[in-house]
Amino acid sequence: MSQVDEARIAALHAALTTDEKIALLAGSSMWRTTPVERLGIPAMKVTDGPNGARGESFAGGAVTAACFPVGIALGASWDVALVHAVGAALADEARSKGASMLLAPTVNIHRTPLNGRNFECYAEDPYLSARLAVAAITGLQAGGVGATVKHFVCNDSEYQRNSISSDVDERTLREIYLPPFEAAVTEARTWGVMSAYNRINGTFAAEHHEFLTAILRDEWGFDGIVMSDWFGTTSVAAGVNAGLDLEMPGPPAWRGARLAAAVAAGEVLPAALDAAALRMLRVLARAGLLDGGVPSADERAEDRPEHRALIRRAGAAGAVLLKNRDAILPLDATRLQTIAVIGPNARLPRMMGGGSAQVAAHHAVVPYEALLAAVGDAVELRYAPGCSNDKILPLPPRAMLRAAGGAAGFDVAYFAADEPTGAPVHHERTTAAERVWLGDMPPGLERGRFSARFTTTLTPTESGVHRFSLVSAGLSRMWLDDTLLIDNWSHQVRGDAWFGFGSREVQAEAALDAGRPAALRVEYSSRDATMFAAVRLGYAPPMPADAIAQAAALAAGADVALVYVGMTGDWESEGFDRPDMELPGAQNALVAAVAAANPRTVVVLQTGAPVTMPWLDQVAAVLQAWYPGQEVGDAITDVLLGRADPGGRLPQTFPRRLEDHPGFINYPGEHGHVRYGEGVFVGYRYYEKKRVAPLFPFGFGLSYTTFEYGGLTCSAHAVGPDDVLDVTLSIRNTGTRRGSDVVQLYVGDPQAGVARPEKELRGFVKVTLDPGASQTVRLTLDRRDWAFWDVSLHAWHAEAGEFDILVGPSSADIRRRARVRLEASQTFGGPRRHAPALSLASPLTTLLARPAARAIIEAYLPGMATGADLGMVGGFSLEQIARFAPDRVPEAALTAIAAALAMLEHAG
Repeated sequence: MSQVDEARIAALHAALTTDEKIALLAGSSMWRTTPVERLGIPAMKVTDGPNGARGESFAGGAVTAACFPVGIALGASWDVALVHAVGAALADEARSKGASMLLAPTVNIHRTPLNGRNFECYAEDPYLSARLAVAAITGLQAGGVGATVKHFVCNDSEYQRNSISSDVDERTLREIYLPPFEAAVTEARTWGVMSAYNRINGTFAAEHHEFLTAILRDEWGFDGIVMSDWFGTTSVAAGVNAGLDLEMPGPPAWRGARLAAAVAAGEVLPAALDAAALRMLRVLARAGLLDGGVPSADERAEDRPEHRALIRRAGAAGAVLLKNRDAILPLDATRLQTIAVIGPNARLPRMMGGGSAQVAAHHAVVPYEALLAAVGDAVELRYAPGCSNDKILPLPPRAMLRAAGGAAGFDVAYFAADEPTGAPVHHERTTAAERVWLGDMPPGLERGRFSARFTTTLTPTESGVHRFSLVSAGLSRMWLDDTLLIDNWSHQVRGDAWFGFGSREVQAEAALDAGRPAALRVEYSSRDATMFAAVRLGYAPPMPADAIAQAAALAAGADVALVYVGMTGDWESEGFDRPDMELPGAQNALVAAVAAANPRTVVVLQTGAPVTMPWLDQVAAVLQAWYPGQEVGDAITDVLLGRADPGGRLPQTFPRRLEDHPGFINYPGEHGHVRYGEGVFVGYRYYEKKRVAPLFPFGFGLSYTTFEYGGLTCSAHAVGPDDVLDVTLSIRNTGTRRGSDVVQLYVGDPQAGVARPEKELRGFVKVTLDPGASQTVRLTLDRRDWAFWDVSLHAWHAEAGEFDILVGPSSADIRRRARVRLEASQTFGGPRRHAPALSLASPLTTLLARPAARAIIEAYLPGMATGADLGMVGGFSLEQIARFAPDRVPEAALTAIAAALAMLEHAG
């Protein structure tokens, strides 16, 4: 912000009434803040991320969005420039939805592989997470859209997330869980931080003064806004006093009239209220909303070719090749006659996880169709599903559904009543078989009292017994050819859909003939809906009883078998954790049967977290593809056929079994508490310290080429605590293909005075080289890279002694090493010692030395900061100047400056 902006904000703030300040601190609707029309302060719209900018509709809305790779897929890329580019593209997407802030990125740590939102987060390592967070935020905010880094802090599983206390010691917080947020604030200057639902050491994150003010603002200098997670505000006065600026969504449950009453009762610190309002104004100004730059209220679907290309490239860049026996990959289509394409994910585009990260994608590339398009008529593709991996039935293919007139999708009629009878009040057409009404109600309807009728014609492509299902938050039922097939209306049972507000899935079967149209009708009522109003139609084609045997027989006669297995967004989602590390359904049995029939079996895994692989020794190759966004089919096919190198490296250790992971003994918690008993030994730090061999180590991934690491050079053998150490080495592509590798730098402290990990990631560079080409890599280390958090000093402490410098392509494959000595110890950082408070008693020169205070002086006393007599009066306070020159410093200006300085001090 410029000085002029700060002055304008201070003046605007001074014009706010107490009621207007209170109004600014809560949302007005699901995605908007509250405007102050008297002063021309507009509402600000925010939208969900982090792998897209969804817009107003939670699911099933008319406006689509680009679906980018999920967080763990970007984490696996280890590519800072790529993540920055994704951030910039997300800014385009957010603007197309009229949003000024994106609720992203998610930088919580991979503490347990069972976390339902593991897919949203970058990594188990705080350094890798921090580097990618900075890249994402700077890319996004360079495009004029603010980031909201989340969830602050220790929301590392979904189990009882709204109430559980994450009990974490001080050192572990500082070394593992806080660094990504610290970098987002101190380096990327994020506009926003979202508080977590959970408690931290007994206190709700949304009212935790130590984190929201002492650390975030006083220590790190954060000057943006802290907003609650949705419905995550937990108090009236305590939240405001602790530093929670914005309750979302609106209308407010805790603020508004309740906050006004608390202010009147003296329960809210006036300085806290003022500072929160000032911070809200500052972010509105950053978004350009105070200059008339209010985005259009109309949402647009901007399906850009450059975004498609970026998503496709990013998907391949994050794909991790875990095994490649006999270099079976990349496939050479010119040497193949038949490919068996097998598995439940082959013909369904598994592009994202579930929950608030979902978007209605512009389009989706199916893996089977992408492979077919790539190989053409030269290779015969033979398909068999083998089994299902559905938790609930998937959505029906759009191509099977036809509304009136032959258009794809459903005709929807809305009624302003509990039953869909009488005259409809609104009509729409949608291609989505899942509809959530959250912040985008059709005109003339209230979310708590409406009904809807969906009609379409379904034309199956296969004969046999087809399965249908309904899940709803509210009441639902389904007819097929005027016969009631599913009744989820009369006797409904609560399930875990839509964060626990939906019903259990109700399934039914119907025998249908291929090519014969059937009239399908779904009716919905919001009568029993609570927070969510939603309905979802599921569908599955016939599955033969001997599906695995058929798949194995198909594989036996093929040159190579590709088995697409994994999870879905129904298994990996916000709101709940996974029950175990196994592939759901009969997928392990399917892989084993196919591998037994054909040793040239390649497994394509699509998950957002580690899974067990009991068949690993039987298959020829494993490609971990994650959820790579809407171009899923093309991204995977590019890697399988060698059009792209598998550029990913694991951002999370894959354990052999669930019992091996460091948080196992304390997960999920009990009696409302989860103890982070592993301390700083998270991920690879634990496996190495305990000598537990993982299935695949942190940082691991194969390429289609090979690399040779040259000699390691350090700029000094001994350094002082304030010195910067340069570490350089060369890397050469010794193979025959263009490819990429990630040079990873770790630091070990073998003489530490406290228990420390064997080594910790302190730098990395992704390099891409042509055959025979080489590159010199330079990495730097400073005092923070030697240090641990000293709980007795409440500060970082770099301890004198020997340190190991370790470089390699993974945490378990160190190719080059050196040892350097830190000559002296140093303690630094920690809680900030404040500069003397600024007030009317401060010398004028002291005020003018602080840019924000200088802006305030300029606003109320024009010319005072640059006057010819500044040298004469600079040592005096404004109080003193007012006494001997009242014409220069009017009483009204003095009063306004005093109030503005007080707010400035509280806001940090």
